[in-house]
Amino acid sequence: MAALKERPPVLTLTDAAAERIRVLLECSESPAAGIRLGVANAGCAGMSYKIDYADGARPGDETIEERGVKVFIDAAAVMFLLGARMDYQEGEISSGFVFENPNQVDACGCGESVVLRPAEA
Repeated sequence: MAALKERPPVLTLTDAAAERIRVLLECSESPAAGIRLGVANAGCAGMSYKIDYADGARPGDETIEERGVKVFIDAAAVMFLLGARMDYQEGEISSGFVFENPNQVDACGCGESVVLRPAEA
């Protein structure tokens, strides 16, 4: 019988991502326990990352507590995010969250949507 492989974390955060989440939560008009991360059908490549404020976990959510912030990952997104790293980058023209995702196989030219495949078991 083959040994079971340990599952990688669904998501890890860089210091910059955690700090930006912390700032967003502090500036939110209504109290939030963290952010909710999911994926949605959108854009020319097929899917996009979706980020919202979250009051708490929903049934089936995966909860990541890292660097003092909470990220609630939608149950339907877990297999598309398994092993991903979330960063926050600021540039001269734009700023935003950036994902290094081993499940991403392509992206549209404008960067608004991606092609994701479910992680292998």
